[in-house]
Amino acid sequence: MSDPIKMASFWRNFLGPAPEWYKGLILAFLLINPVLFLISPFLAGWLLVVEFIFTLAMALRCYPLQPGGLLALEAVVIGMTNPDTIRAEVFNNFPVILLLMFMVAGIFFMKELLLFTFTKIILGIRSKHLISLLFCSVSALLSAFLDALTVTAVIISVALGFYSVYHKVASGKNFNDEHEHAHDDAIGELHRNDLEEFRGFLRNLLMHGAVGTALGGVCTTVGEPQNLLIAHQVGWEFVEFFVRMAHVTMPVLLIGFATCLLLEQMKRFGYGYQLPEPVRQILTEFDEEENRKRSDLARARLVIQAFAAITLVIALAFHWAEVGLIGLMVIVVQTALNGVIEEHQLGRAFEEALPFTALLVVFFGIVGVIEDQHLFRPVIHHVLTLEPSAQPGVMYIANGLLSAISDNVFVATVYINEVVEAFRNGELDREHMNTLAVAINTGTNIPSIATPNGQAAFLFLLTSSLAPLIRLSYGRMVLMALPYTVTMGLTGWFCVNYF
Repeated sequence: MSDPIKMASFWRNFLGPAPEWYKGLILAFLLINPVLFLISPFLAGWLLVVEFIFTLAMALRCYPLQPGGLLALEAVVIGMTNPDTIRAEVFNNFPVILLLMFMVAGIFFMKELLLFTFTKIILGIRSKHLISLLFCSVSALLSAFLDALTVTAVIISVALGFYSVYHKVASGKNFNDEHEHAHDDAIGELHRNDLEEFRGFLRNLLMHGAVGTALGGVCTTVGEPQNLLIAHQVGWEFVEFFVRMAHVTMPVLLIGFATCLLLEQMKRFGYGYQLPEPVRQILTEFDEEENRKRSDLARARLVIQAFAAITLVIALAFHWAEVGLIGLMVIVVQTALNGVIEEHQLGRAFEEALPFTALLVVFFGIVGVIEDQHLFRPVIHHVLTLEPSAQPGVMYIANGLLSAISDNVFVATVYINEVVEAFRNGELDREHMNTLAVAINTGTNIPSIATPNGQAAFLFLLTSSLAPLIRLSYGRMVLMALPYTVTMGLTGWFCVNYF
């Protein structure tokens, strides 16, 4: 009798409070994979990729680190990939890991300044169209010179601050309550409709901002990690990269901004939510109270944070050091000058990013399977056998589709290496290689916004602590990104193919 009880206890512990059907499905995945791997490693590899995407889609039910991690561990155990391949992927992406570890924590210590600044902006502009365009365009501008994950961390921090302020008041707490998020049950019926509208409003701004990071990130060598890789492989400097990409990136940028305004006008695909007047009133009162009670000490903190923010922008724009190391500098400067000297005060800053960092390393395990099982090779070889005039457009589409289900840095690496190798073997001339390089860069950056796993910034947003609070699920992100994917993706393809 005790054995069934023990088994039941183990089952209850497995993935904890996740739905029973979800637990059963993950267990089925773990049992099927080794059998299919013996029959066809290629099919087993693709099934594993689909399974991992499923765990991302279920992020609001169960954080993907645990089920995704089990799938990655199994892949190593049964020989679909190996620790050396994963280590190589991790080391290739170590700058991104450094960024997540330190830059996001650095942004945490700017919360007061960010909330102060964006409260003035949100309350000062009543037009939702203008606010949406502002979030999209500023994110694009910053991402062209900074890093998309850094920009995403900023807009997450801002939205989280707004949500916390309103949620406290709606649940009957004051502005300074220590508990950041009361449970929804504590919110009165009077506030519940306003809360849903406010959640929609924040979702809109976050998605406009996230798309903006992709719009700006594709334009320059420093916008995305794969841009620098491609530029290095084909020998382009900063200005040449911008100029060669401009015939694609500039039309896509304009279409992206136009799509932003059109979505707010049409109020489709989950857009068009307004800032409810009661929420605006609460935020106004919060701002007035903060201004009234702000001490000299608090003003000094804002000055230090502003100094750190300016230093951060300059350091990133001129590439003084690796992005993550600049983030560490920002942490040291802000904490030292603002008197944050206790370990538990520092620990809170790292809570947001470290689970995602662990998930990213697990993701590199899945990328290792893609590499070792050569899942993308048939696509690459097929593209390079086409007529030269057809290759750029097909290359763009292939990169976009593969980046939407995989790591766009990995896809860009594989493709650009194949193209450069073909050039060195005399199969391509220099101009055709340049054309294909443009197709690879824009393909991995623009259509990849179709899914959260296509862009690291989107995945970071999906797995952030804010996503469940504003009901931003995988499916909802895909739906909200869909119109952008269509308009920007088609514009990019047209420009690559015909210009």
